[in-house]
Amino acid sequence: MARTPSNMLALGTVAPDFRLMDTVSGRTMALQDLKGKNGTLVMFICNHCPFVKHVNPEISIMAREFQPRNIRFIALSSNDVDKYPEDSPELMKETALKEGYTFPYLFDADQEAAKAYDAACTPDFYLFNSDLELVYRGQLDDSRPGNGIPLTGEDLRNAMKALLRGEPINPDQKPSIGCNIK
Repeated sequence: MARTPSNMLALGTVAPDFRLMDTVSGRTMALQDLKGKNGTLVMFICNHCPFVKHVNPEISIMAREFQPRNIRFIALSSNDVDKYPEDSPELMKETALKEGYTFPYLFDADQEAAKAYDAACTPDFYLFNSDLELVYRGQLDDSRPGNGIPLTGEDLRNAMKALLRGEPINPDQKPSIGCNIK
């Protein structure tokens, strides 16, 4: 199991726009149409990565908790489906339905979005404020498959709570660790 860290895009970076197909609805969606009133969480995930499988339950819980508070969740998969067919759009849709995703799961076929975000691993999390300026990037929490630390979403959850309260977000942010984007 590869252990690739996030590249940690600079705080304050404006979210790169994208237009990608949502694997559940089949519609093309753009960041500008999806962004949240109070913030936007862009997540790079995939179907096959054990790190993503580990955090999927918490991602779904957090989406149900923060989407009603106008933080929009958006998931992207950027893996090469010729080499990793389990990450195909058809199977992405199955995963989204099985995991109860309440957010779009977009297919980045040419990996241009991953390159624009400097995304290196799955999962990789980017939280933007209402002006689409990066305020948090890094890990969900300290839990990893097999390390015995409970899954809480603490790091990302604290960042979203601070964003909603208008408080500074701790700039000491740990990189996510996961499978490299293929």
